[in-house]
Amino acid sequence: MTVELDLLVRLGDYDRPQGVAERAVQAEELGFDRITVGETTGWNIVPPLTLAAERTDELGISNDVISPYGRTPSMLAQTALTMQAAADGRYRFGIGPSSPAITERWHGQEFDRPLRRTREVIEIMRNVYEEGNPAYEGEIFDIAGLGYERGPSENPPPIDVGTLGPKATEMAGRFGDGWAPQLFTKDGLRERLEDLERGAELAGKDLSDLRVAPIVRGVASEDREAAREKARGTIAFMLGAYGPYYGDSVAEQGYPDVVEEIRAAWDDRDTDAMAAALPDEVLDELAFAGTPDEAREWLEDYGEIEGVDAVRVGFVDGMTEDDKRTTMEAVADLA
Repeated sequence: MTVELDLLVRLGDYDRPQGVAERAVQAEELGFDRITVGETTGWNIVPPLTLAAERTDELGISNDVISPYGRTPSMLAQTALTMQAAADGRYRFGIGPSSPAITERWHGQEFDRPLRRTREVIEIMRNVYEEGNPAYEGEIFDIAGLGYERGPSENPPPIDVGTLGPKATEMAGRFGDGWAPQLFTKDGLRERLEDLERGAELAGKDLSDLRVAPIVRGVASEDREAAREKARGTIAFMLGAYGPYYGDSVAEQGYPDVVEEIRAAWDDRDTDAMAAALPDEVLDELAFAGTPDEAREWLEDYGEIEGVDAVRVGFVDGMTEDDKRTTMEAVADLA
């Protein structure tokens, strides 16, 4: 592939934070360009990512994505700058508007004006980066300011934004340094890239100034049907049970009836029916699932979308360690 290859790691797959670092070493040895880790209600991502940075030499380090409700903007800036130092300049900070469930039921905050909050958090972070002070007057935050003891940064980490909808993606293009979308068909991604480009133009930037790294999930296995069963269950669960946003996004990309049927099955908590409601056509639009050759072909095709700079590969549920190793090795042949 002519684009970079990232590996998305789930914290819940490991018994200790050190396991993330071991996976990072493996990813670097196989030729991946970057490792990225998400944060929800499990471990704080900073220790695992710090360990990963310490044990690798060239591998990029990222996170997908931190909630703008879980830490203050100044603490997010501190986190990003600390990780950049720990990774010797290899870090990219990821943020996204989050969801009502995480915001209200975990962080205990009101899920109010998520796009505005995300924008203001990014602007405050840049104030710390560039001025060494979070002073800011906005619609949500009003911060008198206090000096960051290390002063302005000469090499602050880029800020990637994870969004789905048109307005949110326009915001990502305007205020971010990169975009990390998820669950997009190839046609859906091309359409949304127009929104990203419009946002970039509002900030006097080109689309080429942003690192576009869509997240795709999948599994490669010589047991093709088992691979597809695992991927089908994961994608269906994301569409029906992960809150409204992924399902709404895929419905808007042309599959409203599929999403409706999956959601109806989730109302009954029938995960088998959810998977059965996801036809091959839609599975193959959203995920790679099949033999190693099929996985490589799918990813090569996805990576050829104009405007894409990296493909961020994530696992699906139910994979064994052998499945993960096979998938990583198959995908790494493209790196």
